[in-house]
Amino acid sequence: MAKLTLVPTPIGNLEDITLRAIRILKESDLILAEDTRTTSVLLKRYGVTTRMTSHHKFNEHQAVEAFAQRILKGENIALVSDAGTPGISDPGFLLIRACLKLGVEVETLPGPSAFIPALLNSGLPAEPFYFEGFLPHKKGRQTRLKFLSGLPCTLIIYESPHRLVKTLESLALNLGEHRMASVSRELSKKFEETRRGTIRELIRHFCTGPVKGEIVIVVQGKD
Repeated sequence: MAKLTLVPTPIGNLEDITLRAIRILKESDLILAEDTRTTSVLLKRYGVTTRMTSHHKFNEHQAVEAFAQRILKGENIALVSDAGTPGISDPGFLLIRACLKLGVEVETLPGPSAFIPALLNSGLPAEPFYFEGFLPHKKGRQTRLKFLSGLPCTLIIYESPHRLVKTLESLALNLGEHRMASVSRELSKKFEETRRGTIRELIRHFCTGPVKGEIVIVVQGKD
């Protein structure tokens, strides 16, 4: 029976992929990729010749029903994001829901996700933790920050490099500038960095110059 398989891909170092993931990508009839140019680098590295098509946040609403129907008719489809596990702050949920609604089997392979190494590198308690993902840019942002400020567990937030300082300043204002936190970037890559300190200390550090790489912010929970 055909199915949808969610295949995690490396968050940086291309060696961080499982043998099973490579096999599934080779055996699938189609690979749905967030950015085919990015995924093509990985596929070329491991000799995967399966055809690809784009599946991203700008077209997923229109495409999910058609892809689910294709699986129902017998095509095995693999879903990947640019990096990490599809559906975690990346496209995937809508297609999963459409498949399950039609009775299509969905399987998720274990694999890379940026927030786990960032959480462990932070030195903050790993149990329990709350994964927020990306904060809203405008509408609802203040409501989310107010909610996060009262949680007694370690907080995990994704952010883009050009918004890092602004988000740290928002966290300082709403959660308190003396809370301990860490910022991890370029995870698994050559210039991987994790900076630890109070939120205020992190603001001072990252104000000194441009920041590169995808960002994971880990923040101490409320005492």
